[in-house]
Amino acid sequence: MKVPTTSGGLPRPQILPIVTQKSLKDLIAANRPDLRYYESLRAQLHSHPELSQQESATAAKVASHLRALKAYTIHEKIGGHGLAAVFKNGPGQTVALRADMDALPVEEKTGLPYASKVTMRDYDGVVKPVMHACGHDIHVTCLLAAAELLLKIRDAWRGTLILIFQPDEERGGGAQRMVDDGLYDRVPLPDIVLGQHVMSMRSGKLGSRPGVMLAASDSLKITLFGRGGHASMPNRTIDPVVLASSTVLRLQTIVSRETDPSDMVVLSCTSIQAGQTENIISSVAELKVNIRTIHTKTRTQVLAAVKRIIKAECDASGTEQEPLIEYTSSFPTTVNNEEATEMLQKVFGDYFGEDFDSDLPRVNGSEDFSALANSIGKPCSFWMIGGTDPATFDENKGSPEKIPSNHSPFFAPVMQPTIRIGTDAMTAAAMTFLLEGRT
Repeated sequence: MKVPTTSGGLPRPQILPIVTQKSLKDLIAANRPDLRYYESLRAQLHSHPELSQQESATAAKVASHLRALKAYTIHEKIGGHGLAAVFKNGPGQTVALRADMDALPVEEKTGLPYASKVTMRDYDGVVKPVMHACGHDIHVTCLLAAAELLLKIRDAWRGTLILIFQPDEERGGGAQRMVDDGLYDRVPLPDIVLGQHVMSMRSGKLGSRPGVMLAASDSLKITLFGRGGHASMPNRTIDPVVLASSTVLRLQTIVSRETDPSDMVVLSCTSIQAGQTENIISSVAELKVNIRTIHTKTRTQVLAAVKRIIKAECDASGTEQEPLIEYTSSFPTTVNNEEATEMLQKVFGDYFGEDFDSDLPRVNGSEDFSALANSIGKPCSFWMIGGTDPATFDENKGSPEKIPSNHSPFFAPVMQPTIRIGTDAMTAAAMTFLLEGRT
């Protein structure tokens, strides 16, 4: 069968006439698996989170679930604990669906009956509380439910389905690490890569936009070296606390005085650590800085300004050792392929109606999802789903700061309709590109 494509070479949706948009909705509703099982699965995942690069038990649970479906070819330990599963269903396009698996070093305060009490040793050697504070438990749950659903409706589509369960998203390295470890030597090259993320939007809602969907991110660890001594003799020291304080203040002027006000730049100093007691001036201070940008030129400009200011502040303090600037994570800009996203928006608009927003505002958070597509020159598209309890959202609609957001210790996406919407979205998105094979 010759596969129709658009002028840009993308697979053209062929849901009609065999599966109309109305019948797609009916098809999914009639074959949707029992989501009570997946609610239980989500609770298990939520109560047993694992930090980046330590997702062994989560990956094992995913693999066990997929093996029980007795249809997928499973490839494990890709780029660490990454996993990919393939189901070949005749000729057609190849579609990859992705979910991330890792959690965050956050102490959970949601009060949920399945709240995490887990602690783990992080990459820096410190034992920390762990929480699914970014909703990756929801992502895994929805993709596993979609995996079962797409199998049940296999007679309605043709092509190859790839499921990617990615480790280490929170530190920005998991997607590229899977690629570098031979992901695409083990699974077919996808024609398109698709993904989603739960946010603090109203549960039941979802949205996307063509073009830039998420910002780029750069995180730095900055070590400033002073000269320690007695607190009563500051004249005999080079105080790194004063140096760090002036550095933090000066860094804020990059956004306010050096970048175009019409451009998006966020620079946050998120951690400052120095000293252990009151009567000792420390010899070292450590800063952690996070930067968000959407344009490559601005990203380069801001990073150069950060380095310039740090060096200048050290010179002004008379330090005897150069500062140490280390990159701790880096995320690319997530750019939704315009043609592919327009296709998805047509399907989502028909399927979800007014619950779908085709012009969702750009998100200044970051993702490494696009590396799965950019590394092989393929298009990708990413959308957001809501997770906030509808009643809570409506009560606080005029005060969004009262609604816990991603990375908050209170972030607790509700089970439903979040899982149902996420499952249906993944399934409808896949069906947009998995062509009907019958003639």
